[in-house]
Amino acid sequence: MTRVIDRLRPGKTVFSVEFFPAKTDEEERQLWRAIRELEPLDPAYVSVTYGAGGSSRDRTVRTTGRIASDTTLVPVAHLTGVNHSIAELRHVIGSYAAEGITNVLAIRGDPPGDPMGEWIPHPEGITYADELVRLVRECGDFSVGVAAFPHLHPRSVDLESDTRHMVNKLRAGADFAVAQMFLKPEDFLRLRDRLAQHGCDQPLLPGIMPITTPRVLGMTTQLSNMTIPDEVSAVLDPLRDDAAAFRAAGLEITTRLCEKLIAEGVPALHFYSLNRAKATREVVANLGLADGVLKAA
Repeated sequence: MTRVIDRLRPGKTVFSVEFFPAKTDEEERQLWRAIRELEPLDPAYVSVTYGAGGSSRDRTVRTTGRIASDTTLVPVAHLTGVNHSIAELRHVIGSYAAEGITNVLAIRGDPPGDPMGEWIPHPEGITYADELVRLVRECGDFSVGVAAFPHLHPRSVDLESDTRHMVNKLRAGADFAVAQMFLKPEDFLRLRDRLAQHGCDQPLLPGIMPITTPRVLGMTTQLSNMTIPDEVSAVLDPLRDDAAAFRAAGLEITTRLCEKLIAEGVPALHFYSLNRAKATREVVANLGLADGVLKAA
């Protein structure tokens, strides 16, 4: 199985896509429509999330395994330590290996029900993500990714401690990191600079949520612990009652953000797809990231 790190080529920006496991038959059909529509664009990899407290564990294993066996895509399986003992985590990692999956995104995770509630470690589990990175490494020949936070992790008390935890994850054996969403490139670039100052040169991928509706914009800010930049509000607020105009302007803002990041030499753009293909396809087309693939096909 191809490793993520092998798909990130120096001097060329590629893209990746994130999905979440379906809960119903209709959601399953929609998920696989999106996967099949994005497959011809040859993303560097696609990842499948892991629900709070392991709530979607079996669906994550099943979906990621099917991507590995039934598509040409490179799958990355998420893994969190919430509510899991070390033994249970080893079992999940073994399930991934049995499905032929060799790429894992290791995330400590948030408490189920209330992401900002008190985080209580499993008595036989892990406390920090760097422990999970080491565990995955111990269990086999995996390529491991971790999460990064341009606006600081919600539980970080200050910039120094946030950077220290991030550096610990990378030094524990992570090959790459995927950043939470942001709308100002400077926020991402400052994070990259902080890590470089600590000697961490692993690829850092910016997380991008194509802005298509006011609801998606709200999700972006809620999930990433940020406020909407004034320059974005100035464009989008007057368009909230015009769905088509809001979507067009939102995708233009997304495209311009990506162009600035490409100019800064990011190895890949990681798109949060919400299990839909259209917006990601449009932004990727605007950026010309799949032109060579489509012409070759």
